[in-house]
Amino acid sequence: MEYYVRLADSELKSRLKRAGGVLIRGPKGCGKTETARQCAKSEVLVDDSSAMEQLMSINALLLLDGETPRLIDEWQEQKSLWNIVRHEIDRRKQTAQFILTGSANPEENARLHSGFGRFSVMDMRPMSLFESRLSSGSVSLAGLWHDAPLPKEQHDNKLLDIIDWIVVGGWPGHLHLSTDDALLAMRDNVELVAQVDLSRVSSKRRDPLKVRQLLRSLARNISTEARIETLRRDVGDTGRAHGTERANGAMAYETVTEYLDALQRIMVLENLEAWSTHIRSSATLRKAEKCHFVDPSFAVAALGLDRDKLMHDIPYLGLLFESLVIRDLRIYAQANDARVYHYRDSSGKEVDAIVEKRDGTWAAFEIKLGFGAVEAAVRSLLAFADTIDTSKVPAPASLNVITGSGPVVRHSKGVHIIPITALRE
Repeated sequence: MEYYVRLADSELKSRLKRAGGVLIRGPKGCGKTETARQCAKSEVLVDDSSAMEQLMSINALLLLDGETPRLIDEWQEQKSLWNIVRHEIDRRKQTAQFILTGSANPEENARLHSGFGRFSVMDMRPMSLFESRLSSGSVSLAGLWHDAPLPKEQHDNKLLDIIDWIVVGGWPGHLHLSTDDALLAMRDNVELVAQVDLSRVSSKRRDPLKVRQLLRSLARNISTEARIETLRRDVGDTGRAHGTERANGAMAYETVTEYLDALQRIMVLENLEAWSTHIRSSATLRKAEKCHFVDPSFAVAALGLDRDKLMHDIPYLGLLFESLVIRDLRIYAQANDARVYHYRDSSGKEVDAIVEKRDGTWAAFEIKLGFGAVEAAVRSLLAFADTIDTSKVPAPASLNVITGSGPVVRHSKGVHIIPITALRE
């Protein structure tokens, strides 16, 4: 299969220049190994040998012997490797020695040195539309900070195309599949999460039926502020006896938080944090996170939906489209050393995405599937911007509406209207 260039490629090269080792974190199937191979000169697959335990007990340093940078794939299967690699980096005193990839963060009680001064940590996600060659890339996120001129483009994306992008997701291994086959593959992935993946990141056995129910509940609440209480009530009785279950069948609060933590550690769940800022009004800022999977295809598969069902549920499709855009904004923001948040206050003002750089400059984004909702989104953004106390924080670098289709245009009020298929980093 052809390798599609990733934004992570240049980031990995940059990190290797300044660190002895680079740790690439990301969910299974997002392309960590293939991206690492673009830089690696040798490799070892830690989860690909029945003799690995024996080799670790005899001489683990043999795993590190090879041309550098050396790729150590799925390193967390042998957690002691972290400290062994760290010590070897100290001994060699050179950059670009090792690339570690992993699809799960280690348990909290794993005794790992922080790696400070030795490792650089890089997050990867599934591919954005631009990386999948579905976006023209004519509008850069970086350019929105500098009022760069917008191109004159019309994007006539059909609703079925948008549905396909959501169903297939940004998984490199699904690029050659039909939409139906990609959907079945994602259902297999959801089942693996329930049956295997969630249990392997801790010493506790997770109930697959409860995991499936929780994934469905999270999928139903995608792009919303899903409370723990909502999730625990939503997960019904499985008919099994568990000491941690309530008498009414709802999961215990502590059980839900443990399951959510495990989903975050295997990087399936990636909630969107609330933005903290200064506002002029007496309203208070809400701190609840918005529920998002690392890719919206997880939600479709978890609920057993397909193209036809999504076509007949436009409100839910709008929530999935918002999650798709959040995925892409996170990828583009990372390339610009920025992070993505959402905003909501007690007066009801909301903004779907705030992209903030380390220096405190920021841009706001409303996300609308249909072009007909643009005018309301523009008014909402302008009203929001007026509440920001610019004596304490910078004024927004730009206000933007991301749409499913339509023209790239600057609104008379100064707000940028950008179809998702025009955006890049």
